[in-house]
Amino acid sequence: MPQNTPTIKLAQELIRKPSVTPNDEGCQALICERLEKMGFIIETLQFEEVVNFWARRGSEGPVLAFAGHTDVVPTGPEEKWDYPPFEANIVGDMLYGRGTADMKGSIASFITACERFIADNPSHTGSIAFLITSDEEGPAHNGTVKVIETLEARGEKIDWCLIGEPSSTNTVGDTIKNGRRGSLHGDLTVKGTQGHVAYPHLAENPIHIAIPALLELSTEVWDEGNDFFPATSFQITNLKSGTGATNVIPGEKEIIFNFRFSTELTVEDIQKRVHAILDKHSFKYSLEWNLSGLPFLTSAGPLVDASVSAIREVTGTDTELSTSGGTSDGRFIAPTGAQVVELGPLNATIHKINECVSISDLNTLSTIYERILIKLLGQ
Repeated sequence: MPQNTPTIKLAQELIRKPSVTPNDEGCQALICERLEKMGFIIETLQFEEVVNFWARRGSEGPVLAFAGHTDVVPTGPEEKWDYPPFEANIVGDMLYGRGTADMKGSIASFITACERFIADNPSHTGSIAFLITSDEEGPAHNGTVKVIETLEARGEKIDWCLIGEPSSTNTVGDTIKNGRRGSLHGDLTVKGTQGHVAYPHLAENPIHIAIPALLELSTEVWDEGNDFFPATSFQITNLKSGTGATNVIPGEKEIIFNFRFSTELTVEDIQKRVHAILDKHSFKYSLEWNLSGLPFLTSAGPLVDASVSAIREVTGTDTELSTSGGTSDGRFIAPTGAQVVELGPLNATIHKINECVSISDLNTLSTIYERILIKLLGQ
């Protein structure tokens, strides 16, 4: 039965560990135990409270790395789940629990694919590696980015990186991410003069003076996108102002916004244009920027070709290459020159109450990963 496969058993073991970010709760120890039996050399890399590891089998290139995270988002009200989020219940073909799709199911599929591949190819070419963090769903300050800095400092390179993020839409493998948009946050404070609402001539309302500029920012055409990326988008995510009283004109207004941007723009392009619009409206403001990640794209090449071919051979599906969605840890890996692809299960229930994944899909995913290994490192 599909639920008795090594992939599903391992996925259940991982899901039963309540590893809410940035906690790992023993997931990585379980994974490392399996990897050590396959001959991987394990290096634990802890930065502050975050546990990560880098594991490698082989000393030569090319290096194919599987990347992922053991941390999960909070469950929300557990009483609203049909099945307890950390019990890993199987109902029919579905495995329920926090992290089933994002992304403990993928990690289990990584491991079992490697176990079968190494058993059949003990002297495979190149190296297989694992980069696993417990800081992907949180601030992501002490996870993959720090591991990559460590590898870069000693000249250790990843050639191909397969990330198990849930990329699929309707059927497993129908979509893979071969790039992601950049993400740039702005924290804008518009400065007015506080006063009594009955005497507006003695005050300056920051809400009122900001509205025309915000309208212009929200209607600006930043670019048209390109063959790989949709057009850049600007979204206001938070507004905060006022003292709580109904008869006081506030002195400041805080606006938090986000750009998801394509390779058509640089960070400097966006910042220059935003400041030009704000300056045109002649009010006092301060603006702090925070870059979460630059856009990246992996074009056709060994990793994309192997992934597309493996999916077609296993499922019969002609996969779609996409750069849509949010950011991922690929943003830290791609700048090193690595080819990066995200391939995982369906994303329909990620971060939701009753997160679940098809056990048939996880078994299929493990087979796809194995086929990719064969194509890239098989003899």
